[in-house]
Amino acid sequence: MICLGNICRSPLAEGILLHKANACHLNILVDSAGTANYNVGKGPHDLSQKVAKLNGINISNQKCRQFKKTDFEVFDKIYVMDISNYNDVKELAGNYFNEHKIDLILNELYPNQNIEVPDPWYGGFEDFKKVYAMLDEACEV
Repeated sequence: MICLGNICRSPLAEGILLHKANACHLNILVDSAGTANYNVGKGPHDLSQKVAKLNGINISNQKCRQFKKTDFEVFDKIYVMDISNYNDVKELAGNYFNEHKIDLILNELYPNQNIEVPDPWYGGFEDFKKVYAMLDEACEV
């Protein structure tokens, strides 16, 4: 799960998918990262934590990290939140880039439509709730 800063959207997506996987007794590796490095080591945004907690998910122990090109070797699938993230991952990955392993997360719901998950960073709690709902639905597929 990749977004710009690994502080709003991707931590929510990680928490939601991990929660759903655990509920189904699936043993899968779920992680999130940002394309930028300015939040490395920080926890998720307070409003991301709040909306997750209201839905029974604790993401408070997550720590932001930057995407690494070797993530293409570790993970079977890499989901990004928007086209900008896709392009940034492609640039950061260099020769490791694999177009068959990466997709926009909402393409799970709306194949090939490339609908983006909006960044709630400058919004309020309602924006975080909308992002949560989008990611929750995408992670259900």
